[in-house]
Amino acid sequence: MAELPEQMQEKVRQLQMKEQELRQLQMQKQTFQLQLMEVESALKELKQTSEAYRIIGNVMVLGKKEDIEKELQEKKETSELRISSLEKLETKTREKAEALQKEVIASMGK
Repeated sequence: MAELPEQMQEKVRQLQMKEQELRQLQMQKQTFQLQLMEVESALKELKQTSEAYRIIGNVMVLGKKEDIEKELQEKKETSELRISSLEKLETKTREKAEALQKEVIASMGK
C-alpha cells in the first residue's frame, strides 16, 4: 500500500470499512431473521393449543393466550421492520462499496 498515493490509500481504507460494515449488517439481519422464524413458529404452535405459557426468567407462567399472541405479533412486526431497514441499509452500503471499488480499480489501472 506504500506505493499507492495517499488519496488512494484512503479510498482502500474506506472500502475495507464498508466491507466490514456490510458483514456486520448481514450478521444483524441474520439475527433478526432467526428471531422472526422463532416468533412465527411460536405463533403457529399457539394456534394449536388452548393454554399458553410465557417464560419469565427461569420460570414458565401460564398466560392469556390472546395477550401472548398479541405480544408475539408485535415482535414479528418489529423484526420484519428491522429486517427491512437493514436490507435498505445493506443495499446502500453495498452500492457505496462498489463505487469505491471501481474508483480504486480505475486508479490502479492508470
